[in-house]
Amino acid sequence: MFARDPEKMESFLGADSIFKGELKVKGTLRVDGSVEGRLNADCVILSEKAWVKGEIQGKKLIIGGSVEGNLRAQELVEIKSRGKVLGDISTPQFVVTEGARFNGRIEMEKEGAEVIDLPLKGQEA
Repeated sequence: MFARDPEKMESFLGADSIFKGELKVKGTLRVDGSVEGRLNADCVILSEKAWVKGEIQGKKLIIGGSVEGNLRAQELVEIKSRGKVLGDISTPQFVVTEGARFNGRIEMEKEGAEVIDLPLKGQEA
C-alpha cells in the first residue's frame, strides 16, 4: 500500500541546516539551508532561503536562492525571480524569470549538435 519506488529517493535540507562536502541524491533534492561543496541529484530545487557555494549538477536545476558556483544540467536550468547565480551555466535549455540575477557565461550547446555553414547572400558556391 505504501510502497515507494526504490530508485527515487526524495531528500530535503532544512532552513537551519549547514552542509559542507559532496551530496549525491537519486530523485529530487530540495535545499532551504546553506551548502558549501557539490550537489548532484536528478532534480535540485533551491528555495529563496537557500545559499550554495559550489558546483550543482543534475538533470533539472531550479534556483530560487543564491548560488556562487557553476551549474551543469542535462535538461534545464531555471532561475526564479529571487534567484541569484554567480558562475557559469551549461544546459540545453535555460529559463530566467524577471527580477533574477545572473553573472557568468552560459553554454547551451546540445550533445551531438552539428554546426552547419550557411552561405551568405551573394556568396553562394
